[in-house]
Amino acid sequence: MKPRRRWRRWLALLALLGVALLAKGYWNATRDPIVRTATVAVADWPAGQAPIKLLLLSDAHVAGPDMPPERLARIVGELNALKPDVVLVAGDLVSEKRLATHIYSADEAVAPLGKLKTPLGVVVAPGNHDHWFEPDALRGALERQGLRVLQNEAARLGPLIVGGVDDDFTGHADVPKTLAAMDALGPGVPVVVTHSPDVVPGFGRRVAAVFSGHTHCGQIRFPIVGALSYVSRYGDRFACGDIEDGGQRVFVGAGLGTSVVPLRFNTPPDVWLVTLGPAV
Repeated sequence: MKPRRRWRRWLALLALLGVALLAKGYWNATRDPIVRTATVAVADWPAGQAPIKLLLLSDAHVAGPDMPPERLARIVGELNALKPDVVLVAGDLVSEKRLATHIYSADEAVAPLGKLKTPLGVVVAPGNHDHWFEPDALRGALERQGLRVLQNEAARLGPLIVGGVDDDFTGHADVPKTLAAMDALGPGVPVVVTHSPDVVPGFGRRVAAVFSGHTHCGQIRFPIVGALSYVSRYGDRFACGDIEDGGQRVFVGAGLGTSVVPLRFNTPPDVWLVTLGPAV
């Protein structure tokens, strides 16, 4: 066999492997989310109060090709079957990634979230992509859907005092303001929803749990090498999952959609269903 023909065959094989790898990454990105579960025991849980189920979802990144509104609507329908008491949405509702095949309007992107069914409500804390997109339009669209947007604000939902810290990555987070807003609502079980977990070290006190996203658990994570980045100034400290950080319970979701490229490797989409209740 001539050397030139041999090289052509090797190049063709490498090209085929590359296409297969991209196809696998796209398939990974468009899988239904894994539902991860956990329980948080709260020492001063209100007497007589039944446990509360909180559903964390983050990083929907609505945009074509991998997350059109229709896909998000189907996921929402599946999540409603979990019957959460509260849904916490930890930002990055939209995406403007360069490889997007379609960018949706604010109303189109958030309409599926209006179908979330909970007895106590849905709370949204914006992410960096939301601030880079159309933050006022997104907030208006969410509120028209009946969802509560918290930007360094707080709300009482049943026994919970929910603080929503605005996005840290774009410099909009104000932890002291959020904690003060929570304190102003009186006694309750304090939880925080925020896009980036990087705000946690600045709390100065513990809350029952913090719910966040942003890291995508790395999105593309290679064997041995690991993730290229967690987009965090703390490296892998808040990389992914159920974390105990200095006594503070932190949940970091992998998210539903993708950023930059519509690919995932070793980081499937997920949501967290966390039950808060009395300590045994």
